[in-house]
Amino acid sequence: MTETKARADGALPDTALHPGAEVKSAMTGFMNAFSGFQDEVKKSLQQQEERLTMLDRKQMTYSRPALSAQAELDVPHKKAFGAYLRSGDDDGLRGLVLEGKAMSTAVAADGGYLVDPQTADTIRSMLVSTSSLRAIANVVQVEATSFDVLIDRSEVGSGWATEVAAQSETATPTVERISIKLHELSAMPKASQRLLDDSAFDVEGWLSSKIATRFIRAEASAFINGDGVDKPKGILLPPKVANAAWGWGEIGYVPTGAAADFAPTNSVDCIISLIYALGADYRANASFIMNSKTAGAVRKMKDADGRFMWSDGLAAAEPARLMGYPVLICEDMPDIAANAYAVAFGDFKSAYTIAERPDLRILRDPFSAKPNVLFYASKRVGGDVTDFAAIKLLKIAVS
Repeated sequence: MTETKARADGALPDTALHPGAEVKSAMTGFMNAFSGFQDEVKKSLQQQEERLTMLDRKQMTYSRPALSAQAELDVPHKKAFGAYLRSGDDDGLRGLVLEGKAMSTAVAADGGYLVDPQTADTIRSMLVSTSSLRAIANVVQVEATSFDVLIDRSEVGSGWATEVAAQSETATPTVERISIKLHELSAMPKASQRLLDDSAFDVEGWLSSKIATRFIRAEASAFINGDGVDKPKGILLPPKVANAAWGWGEIGYVPTGAAADFAPTNSVDCIISLIYALGADYRANASFIMNSKTAGAVRKMKDADGRFMWSDGLAAAEPARLMGYPVLICEDMPDIAANAYAVAFGDFKSAYTIAERPDLRILRDPFSAKPNVLFYASKRVGGDVTDFAAIKLLKIAVS
């Protein structure tokens, strides 16, 4: 038997009274130690996660593409550009620095400062979204003063060969070079200095709207009727000939069959002839161009069964269609009159090229129209027909 020893005061020890107390005390100490260990592990994992998150952010910052860096620049550039518009303070524009290198914003020798990217994009979106030939033409951005287009207007010859017969030389393709010169397009809205001093006045929104309005009107007119003198060449500038006698460098036309209007009977026949005067390769992406007055007359046309040939777009942004082809309303197209070319039909993505520089410049002039401030905005743009086979015209004439 186990001997139990008495304490000095004669009482029995605690272990004799509670045999599990020692185990319980040890277990409690172990659980407390384990809980502290868990807290330390959680704290260590949290710190490790925070370090990894910071590392990921640094990597994202350093490996960020150029477009994101430009986006970071937009905020200070926008602020500096706003200060220049309101007060003429150009220190902010001159002092902009990107990644330790001075940004090329000061272009006083070229006549002004570059517009901040957000405002430039707003103006560009306004130009694209309006009813102008720009909406369906081929638009390219260049950094030079001109843009050359090479057109291969013939096919490499071919022939059937036999095993022993001599191979004859095939025809050589013809390549045309069309050079599109860029011209300066400008607008000069004005605002009073008192209005510019008002912080509630959105000077950039006002400026972009005014500039876009002027540019839209000037471009739309030039792309249709421009003569190439300090402006783009329009689609109606090249010589026009009857489609049966068409040659490269000319625009073929189809007559309406009446001297000063559409033919009184079977008026839709000339539209059908116009469509099929265009080559099949171009018809797949073709569109009509006419002004509102002509559209008002054309949409009354019916087929032999009395059905209208014109159909409005089902969606809000969808264009109207004539015999299945979209219609672009350009108010600079001629009205219906004797010998007028009132309707154009073609694949204008192939037919017409617009070349422009991507930058837009602003020069602030507080002296010429005091107490108003003038803002001289300028951009460079050019345009020309690049595929004469891709456009056909409807002429208001008997033949």
